[in-house]
Amino acid sequence: MSDFPSVAFSGRILFLCDNPGRITHQLAGGNLTREQAGALRDNVSTDEITPTTVMTVYDDRLADFPYVGYRAGNATPIGKGAVRQGGFAVVVGGKRYGKGSSRENSPMAEHSAGIRLVIAESFERIYRQNAHNVGLLTSTDLGLVERIQRGEAIPLAEFTDGHDELTQHIIRAGGLLAFSKEYMQGAAALPTPVVTDRPRSLARKIIDRNLVRAPWLSADAPPPKVGEGIFLKVDWRFSHEYFTGMAAHLMESAFGKPAPISDPSTIVAFQDHLTYVTRSPVHQKMGLIEGVRDLADGHYAFVNGYGVKGHGAVPGSLGSEGICHAMMAERYVLPGQVAVGTDSHTPHSGSLGALCFGAGATDMANAWVSGLVRCKYPGVCRVELRGELQPGVHAKDVVLELLRSPYIAEGGGIGMVFEYAGQVVERMSVDDRATLTNMVAELGGFSGIVAPDAQTVKYLKVRRGVDFAIEPWMRSDPDAVYENAISIDCSTIEPMFAAPGDPGNGVPYSRIGCSVPVDIAYGGSCTAGKRADFDEYLEVFSWGLQHGLKVPQKVSLFLQFGTQDVKRYCEEKNMLPVFEQAGAEMLMPGCGACANCGPGSSTDAGQVTVSAINRNFPGRSGPGQVWLASPASVAASALAGELITFAELKRRVAKGEVPTAY
Repeated sequence: MSDFPSVAFSGRILFLCDNPGRITHQLAGGNLTREQAGALRDNVSTDEITPTTVMTVYDDRLADFPYVGYRAGNATPIGKGAVRQGGFAVVVGGKRYGKGSSRENSPMAEHSAGIRLVIAESFERIYRQNAHNVGLLTSTDLGLVERIQRGEAIPLAEFTDGHDELTQHIIRAGGLLAFSKEYMQGAAALPTPVVTDRPRSLARKIIDRNLVRAPWLSADAPPPKVGEGIFLKVDWRFSHEYFTGMAAHLMESAFGKPAPISDPSTIVAFQDHLTYVTRSPVHQKMGLIEGVRDLADGHYAFVNGYGVKGHGAVPGSLGSEGICHAMMAERYVLPGQVAVGTDSHTPHSGSLGALCFGAGATDMANAWVSGLVRCKYPGVCRVELRGELQPGVHAKDVVLELLRSPYIAEGGGIGMVFEYAGQVVERMSVDDRATLTNMVAELGGFSGIVAPDAQTVKYLKVRRGVDFAIEPWMRSDPDAVYENAISIDCSTIEPMFAAPGDPGNGVPYSRIGCSVPVDIAYGGSCTAGKRADFDEYLEVFSWGLQHGLKVPQKVSLFLQFGTQDVKRYCEEKNMLPVFEQAGAEMLMPGCGACANCGPGSSTDAGQVTVSAINRNFPGRSGPGQVWLASPASVAASALAGELITFAELKRRVAKGEVPTAY
């Protein structure tokens, strides 16, 4: 579109309204004016644009699926292929269009079906960025409807106004990959570091060292401002099977097959999310098993076709080699590096002093070819963890406490880098630091980071055999300026539980106020499947067996290793007999119940789960109610058959109070 100052829309307009009859009328060939359409639907979610059943489709077949989950009244009137067959070029919706999960399938499905413009009263940020990335225009000007129906060509500037300069260029180019093809190929070898004497945080130093200036900026241009679009040279790029095939399809559509990927030795692809899918009730019920195999086929086609490093399913097992985030820390990322992955929990490896963050499939396709990743220059929030953690309080409790703070609840952390510091962090293992950085995703942040120190050097030597020397620049300057700062006296934190519905629903155990029986206890995921987490599980279950406690029959307990390295660690420490005697089912590495993709997910809305995963949004781990807690509290609750802390369980047993579940 960069060659055309105005855009004409020759197709029809589809109004997403509340009235199912009017939707059916439009699909049958009838046209409506804005007034005839009536009330527009607010909160059209990505779950409606491309429901879960569509998530296994990642290429041009998406053209048949936009809005197949769309609800008008009590009906779902838009069937497979209806939008493509209807010849629609413009879609009009209400407020908060594209809310919900950040699946890139949604704007891809719209664009593949022939939609060129989405007009809505307001958009969710990630949906809109994804739309621009795939070349789908957006506008909040409903006055465009009448102009388009009159046949008027709309100046392209009306779709770029109000966006940062980089986004404007991407819109004008027709999408991120078209922009990259025109401007950025070959730029990976040309980082243009920011040279400055100003005091900076570690995150800013890493960003400034890897900054690649846009072609229209001179080398002596001033440093970017917070919120401006930038490109960074990356050290590692990784994907998992949900998005590998989609990113490869996008890349090859733009650059040809085979595409000219940059430095394949620094690209890693993981099959980790769906290896337990044959034991996932929801995937079986919805008939998604074959679609999952299709995702795996697309994943391996990329791995084998481009010679990148692949970590996949373990032969003879439902498990995998390991969860991507944990394995990136165990095998690849080093302090001071930049890593990008197709998942919001990519900041996990920030525990090593690296800048790590998530990106969509289009961004990953671009990164594979250019060696660069697009992002916005972030603000940095320093989180000072003071004092000393009380016995029984762990890194997960700290995050749940932070999540319920007013600053986070009001959205202050959105897009920020969270830099953790203070005495509490200094005493934490790298595994525990990874819990803090991993759950930056729940804080709404861009990334999380802990400056490397002696703990980091020890981790790299013991876990990876790497002799690493910390360079003088790999720390924040004492007088660095931050966009925000939070100070927490950790000595006041109690063991926490997050009530069902949101990780921000944190409640200290002492304030829950009633007995909450549990049906399922799950320990695992990238957040809670590390060595330090299994040390917590071991401490509780060893104590329980010594005091005659096992998991009661009414409770199902699942412990899932984060990686094969963690499994070997547990075997070396002779942990497995303890877990099995306590009543746990041991699961090979994988995302499992955390992504509603395996054992540990609920199957009934009446079930209650206590889980060590990172988020408990409705439906995240099945239809039941999920409480979040630390690994130690999950283990104690499994033994008691109700929500409880390890300290409280020990107190009750010491008083001769047998848990009610027995």
